[in-house]
Amino acid sequence: MSIDNSGDHAAELAARAAAHHVVVIGGGIGGLVAARECAKVGMQVTVLEASDTLGGAIRRAELDGIVVDAGAESYATRGGHVRELLTELGLTDRIVTPNPTGAWLADAPGVTAAPLPKGGLLGIPANPFAEDVRRIIGWSGAWRAYVDRLRPPLTIGKEHSLGKLVAKRMGVKVRDRLVAPVTAGVYSAQPEDVDTEVAAPGLNAALTRAGSLSGAVIHLLAARADQAKKAPGSAVEALSGGMSALVDALEADLVKLGAQIRTGAQVQTLVQTSDDWIVSCAVRADAEAEVADEAEDAIEQLTADAVIVATAEPSAQALLAGHVELDEGGAAPEIEIVSLLLNAPALDSAPRGSGVLTVPGSHTAKALTHATAKWKWLRDAAGSRHVVRVSFGTQGEPAATAHLDDADAARLALSEASALLGVSLPESALVASHRARFTQAQPASLIGAAERRRETRSAVQRVGGLAVVGAWVAGTGLAQVVPDAKAEADRLRRTLLWE
Repeated sequence: MSIDNSGDHAAELAARAAAHHVVVIGGGIGGLVAARECAKVGMQVTVLEASDTLGGAIRRAELDGIVVDAGAESYATRGGHVRELLTELGLTDRIVTPNPTGAWLADAPGVTAAPLPKGGLLGIPANPFAEDVRRIIGWSGAWRAYVDRLRPPLTIGKEHSLGKLVAKRMGVKVRDRLVAPVTAGVYSAQPEDVDTEVAAPGLNAALTRAGSLSGAVIHLLAARADQAKKAPGSAVEALSGGMSALVDALEADLVKLGAQIRTGAQVQTLVQTSDDWIVSCAVRADAEAEVADEAEDAIEQLTADAVIVATAEPSAQALLAGHVELDEGGAAPEIEIVSLLLNAPALDSAPRGSGVLTVPGSHTAKALTHATAKWKWLRDAAGSRHVVRVSFGTQGEPAATAHLDDADAARLALSEASALLGVSLPESALVASHRARFTQAQPASLIGAAERRRETRSAVQRVGGLAVVGAWVAGTGLAQVVPDAKAEADRLRRTLLWE
């Protein structure tokens, strides 16, 4: 006769979990996902967010009554991790895919605006003589790129720099006019700084097998096509109504699970004692104080069994100082996105597809998204009006809007939108605007970034009761942040409950 002790075991586990308090510093997606993982097993969880709103890189804005994404507007579907989270939160009925129309390359010295070529990888063409490629790099660029097929393959060692690899094999026109716009727009980095194996895994090996860079691209694209047949679907998805729906759902689920969420709470110091952690934070004074100058932030201290640091890199580095020895690395890019609501019938035909990338140095803006051309849900919400998002700033290059006030930033964005889209957009076309500032994580594709992230994570995990999540350690994008936050929270849970 067997005795079922599963009920006693579950009760013991629940009691053990309830006895532990975890403080999560930062209310971005990484912090919210990690907090939810801890709350799901019954732990006491407190989320402290310095700003007034949750979401981090996911933000909403309202433009004359239309809710738009002011930050991240979509997620990569690779791995299925974000889709799994959306399923858990009951959001699958809101998943949408973008208009498949492609983006354009903006005018630049020697380049006339044209659709970005099809059939390439990170801008590297599979066929340099294809018409859409020649339109951008010219016959001289195409013949130089063809030399790639005559050069010996890369058989000794690997070329870590994507820019150096492309320039060596196909020439500077391919690097500057095709690859650089993609790496600047997607990774906020110059091609020379991008790690080939991170941005294009297997490219070096495929080059050795195929004997040319164009052949390697053909090989990798074929492999992707085969994978797409096994798991068909868009490489990118979003949520109808905006990605902020994910933030709202995570917040609601955390509240349901009993977690405490506090905004306006700026964590100042972390102190580790022999038994726990002391978290000191400044809590914003009452906004209704009669005299704002007389209101002072209150300093509160929380005691926790474990702390998860989920802030952007600069503040995370400051909080971890003294507990973990970290390589500071380079400065994180300062990015600004200016969203514009326009009355502009000239944009009805989406004259330059779903957006525009720029050759670095040719325009003040880094890229533009014609959001109402890209997303049907937003086009339906906007009616006859248009929403465009203009991005400024990249690695090593501050945003041109950084020192402008909001009105001047909107005017500059409108001017850049007119130039990039090739239509006249007078100030009278501007209905409303919104400006969002971000300290972007250093691109995960930078040379040496992967090793630095591994060293950071290893150093943090050697400290009892401490974890770190977010784009600066996971890599940018929800497809990397979400599974990383789940894994790191699971590691912390196991440590608290069983070790």
